[in-house]
Amino acid sequence: MNWYSLRVYSGKEKVTAERIEYESEQNKLSDYISNILVPTENIVEMKNGKKKSRVKVFYPGYIMIEMELTPKTQYFLENLSGVISFVGSKGHPQKLTEKEVRRILGEVQRKDGKESLGIIFTVGDPVKIIDGPFLDFDGVIQDVNEEKQKLKIMVSIFGRATPVELNYLQVELVK
Repeated sequence: MNWYSLRVYSGKEKVTAERIEYESEQNKLSDYISNILVPTENIVEMKNGKKKSRVKVFYPGYIMIEMELTPKTQYFLENLSGVISFVGSKGHPQKLTEKEVRRILGEVQRKDGKESLGIIFTVGDPVKIIDGPFLDFDGVIQDVNEEKQKLKIMVSIFGRATPVELNYLQVELVK
């Protein structure tokens, strides 16, 4: 079996993957389809002072599928509701290389169960502190530690520039 990529309607990746799984069992094709993958990650955002989590698809509009390609399975998938086509040249599905599969699966395993922030901070960005003992202070980012999701921010306290270490969820970017 090889891995292939399917173009599907964006925003309908999970529903389409579930449909493929259900319909393949109903049509007795589940022996030819072994794995269906919609690579996702959890994103955390602060909205109105509350921590909100959502699921983000790595590759919107695409599903990875491990299967044995036969004319019957190709016809079945291409005519399923929600599927646009296989990735490849004009009716010829192109299998993914081992390197591509390892990279994508590695990325999925690395981010599995971890939450990442929906905002990207860079050194020099002006921020407003929205939580903690320095609430409502303004500052400038001096250092970003993405692994620990911590920021070093220079804040003016009693007229002196003081470095303060906060986590990502305690600040918001000033526009």
